[in-house]
Amino acid sequence: MVTLSNTGVYLIDGHKIIPEDDARELTIPSDNTSKSTSAKETARKGTMAYRILQQHNTADNMDRLKIKFDAMTSHDITYVGIVQTARASGLEKFPIPYVLTNCHNSLCAVGGTINEDDHMFGLSAAKKYGGIYVPAHQAVIHSYMREMMSGCGKMILGSDSHTRYGALGTMAIGEGGPELVKQLLGKTYDINCPEVVAVYLTGKPDPRVGPQDVALAIIGTVFKNGYVKNKVMEFVGDGIKNLNVEYRNGIDVMTTETTCLSSIWATDEKVQEYFAVHGRPNEYKELKPADVAYYDGLITVDLSAVKPMIAMPFHPSNTYTIEELNANLGDILREVERVGAEQLDAPNVQFKLTDKIVNGKLKVDQGIIAGCAGGTYDNLIDAADIIGGHSIGSDEFAMSVYPGSQPIYLELVNNGSIAKFMEAGISVKTAFCGPCFGAGDVPANGALSIRHTTRNFPSREGSKPGNNQIASVALMDARSIAATAVNGGYLTPATDLDVTFTKPVYHFNRTVYQNRVHDSYGKGNDLLDLKFGPNIADWPKMSTLTEDMVLKVVSEIHDPVTTTDELIPSGETSSYRSNPLKLAEFALSRKDPAYVGRAKEVQKAETARLAGGDPVAAFPELAHAVKAFTEVKPIDTINTGIGSVIFAVKPGDGSAREQAASCQKVLGGWANIANEYATKRYRSNLINWGMLPFLIEQGKLPFKNLDYIFVPGIRKAVEEKADNITAYALSEGKLAKFNLTLGQLTDDERNIILSGCLINYYRGE
Repeated sequence: MVTLSNTGVYLIDGHKIIPEDDARELTIPSDNTSKSTSAKETARKGTMAYRILQQHNTADNMDRLKIKFDAMTSHDITYVGIVQTARASGLEKFPIPYVLTNCHNSLCAVGGTINEDDHMFGLSAAKKYGGIYVPAHQAVIHSYMREMMSGCGKMILGSDSHTRYGALGTMAIGEGGPELVKQLLGKTYDINCPEVVAVYLTGKPDPRVGPQDVALAIIGTVFKNGYVKNKVMEFVGDGIKNLNVEYRNGIDVMTTETTCLSSIWATDEKVQEYFAVHGRPNEYKELKPADVAYYDGLITVDLSAVKPMIAMPFHPSNTYTIEELNANLGDILREVERVGAEQLDAPNVQFKLTDKIVNGKLKVDQGIIAGCAGGTYDNLIDAADIIGGHSIGSDEFAMSVYPGSQPIYLELVNNGSIAKFMEAGISVKTAFCGPCFGAGDVPANGALSIRHTTRNFPSREGSKPGNNQIASVALMDARSIAATAVNGGYLTPATDLDVTFTKPVYHFNRTVYQNRVHDSYGKGNDLLDLKFGPNIADWPKMSTLTEDMVLKVVSEIHDPVTTTDELIPSGETSSYRSNPLKLAEFALSRKDPAYVGRAKEVQKAETARLAGGDPVAAFPELAHAVKAFTEVKPIDTINTGIGSVIFAVKPGDGSAREQAASCQKVLGGWANIANEYATKRYRSNLINWGMLPFLIEQGKLPFKNLDYIFVPGIRKAVEEKADNITAYALSEGKLAKFNLTLGQLTDDERNIILSGCLINYYRGE
């Protein structure tokens, strides 16, 4: 089904694979630009990814890229913070098309007026700075970008981790908000040139096997071994022609869950037709690898061998075929319960799935098809064909579908698919991302929801273990969700059904957007005022990096991976994303409820220091640490930064939300210490908020929670690009010397850390 190569490979003429070890006799045209360029390095330039990156690179070499994007996008739990940060840093106008969508806080049902206040802020920002504003319920962020902003050879940056339009020939990257701020200020996205891994598709899938099945098969194979971490996935192979564009989009958007940097696909006449249907024929051009292209790895996917898949709680990589799960139901569910209980770390909550076994079958409580992954036209018409003429019943099982955009919804109305859903008892709702992050269709306590969405992390269905509530999500394809609904909620792969798919032709109605979307790109009016609601707050002032630093460890997390949801919860926090201080109250609330209080106690010392007072008097506990660390170096408490730090083995998997880092900063955090960072975007968020992304060798932890750490000469170490940074831990009354590193930092990243945050750096403070 899915196999991985152990070496790099050469792709010849787009279809012939030669392992690197077998390529000694391969003739590759030399690169005349440099005598020192090897044949392998020449072949690296043959990938689609390399050529697109080259076209967008403003640096004088391809080793350290400085990328400028063609367009950007944000939704309504990120764009307020981004505009506020850019505004504080000197924003004058949006220099490229910037799309502000409203698909996360569009319910406007929690927190009084504050969600709609954010929307009015977004509209006023589009008018003032020259942006594109997509009102609530019109489209989920990625549906709109596919339909209206993608283009072959383009690059798009988004403040949502699932910013992926590779199937449309567009290299898209999801990052934290400060990276978008840099683009708004005319700066660049700075990264080392990424490695590229080929995803070679062969065969043709069973019509009842959908894109989520293929995506989960890939994720289950590559996530845990980090095969594509921070790399570009380049889709090639003869199997592409057997997939329509919506199918490709459905696979592509899920590449985020592999932890890759971005994705790109070879394009063909089907992509050309997609752009023509959407009224943008000029956005098409053929993309394909050069006659000889080198890839740093190879994922081979036999589409004909893929079976209906399920990702069990609590990660998209926890995958099984539905056939395998049904055949080993008790054993697998008990193992999922065991691992899930460890991950939840909530002693008062019993996570149980074996009680869902009814008459030897798994009975689920809810089905959802929604968002950028599930709410595509192709998924919904196939689901409607399965469900048409049936009923989901009047018992506990419930189901909802969310078309990804109003144009999709309109076409489903016109061809009768909506009627099929409604007659079956299914709720049809507007474009909304809530089911993906826990803000819509929250099931009952103890329930299991099957969803064609992007993630199934803990509480992604809206439960709150801290309040003794627990439910869980398993990810599945729309077709098998529909099959399960037809079968009364008993888990059923679509391949168990005999169904004929009608595949009605899609007609895109552009007037839906023409009549509602506000487009001021290039026509901003700087005389207009922004509209501020009472919950929209400015960022607090942040200090520059001090020469020395005393840190208290206020949280210690030893889970193999820590998600951004665990660092700052999704769902219930959404209404406060525009208020840094209020939002910070939720930091680590699901993982370590004591964190906020501990961090605030330490912050008292730093607040006193910055005001010119005595930090020890403000936080007396600090006295014994200062006394101990004077054995290393005399400590001037007025000129030594005092703050908190967390340790996590591998933090930052999942969402691009910058608040996972900024909330720590707002609470006085100076650093994270980790064995590695799960994603580039989380590490970038730390840096952009002036936090040190320390690394420590695995298994060599000289401190524990509530211990103190002293990092003398930290400012000098950052300035001088030190490879190793000496630190001292005060643990159980004894000092222990140990080493930290910062990994590779660009000059701009170092200057941001030295300045204390991105705002300070660009404001010249």
